Amino acid sequence: MTEHHNDDPPPSRSSLDADAVRLAYRRWAGVYDTVFGGVSGFGRRRAVEAVNRLPGTRVLEVGVGTGLALPHYNKEKLITGIDLSSDMLERARERTKRDKLANVNALLEMDAEETSFEDDSFDIAVAMFVASVVPHPRKLLRELKRVVKPGGYILFVNHFLAPAGLRGAVERGMARAARSLGWHPDFAMESLLPAEDLVRAHIQPVPPAGLFTLVSLDNI
Repeated sequence: MTEHHNDDPPPSRSSLDADAVRLAYRRWAGVYDTVFGGVSGFGRRRAVEAVNRLPGTRVLEVGVGTGLALPHYNKEKLITGIDLSSDMLERARERTKRDKLANVNALLEMDAEETSFEDDSFDIAVAMFVASVVPHPRKLLRELKRVVKPGGYILFVNHFLAPAGLRGAVERGMARAARSLGWHPDFAMESLLPAEDLVRAHIQPVPPAGLFTLVSLDNI
């Protein structure tokens, strides 16, 4: 059963259900690295650099995809990756084996909004390009707060809607293609972070041209 909270914003008109996500990423899995790897690489590297600087070793990567970020973690970081797409995960496992990534503990097919992990299982959770894909972003945030220990860290790297101007207009127009893209370009940061978290989050634009944003939040 879906958990509802009174402070949750209504779903975006272009929000995606799990079946739509699986279908989209089955379509993209074979060419994902080529088509999206370059433009998303800045955000992934910035997120991994932030994780590497943080204390703690147990890391959950949400939306691990084909494993593009996995080779860049420091070896002392012990990585558990989850994704909704079995097609993407198969490529991540191939990458882990090929690159001999001994610090990757597990790559699991799992719904990020409702994982099977125990409370306080991780020191750090990092969600890469996931917040604008899941049907209920606030539920994702609550789940990461549950599985990360108090005093740990939650990071998101994502594209967020430009509030105004030409880019905002373009992004709203692109939203009509969300189901084919596998994400929705009209995703506002307020859809993920309630006001009390938004005011304390560290928000950092990421190249190219601030298209992506790195959001860091202490888990209190």
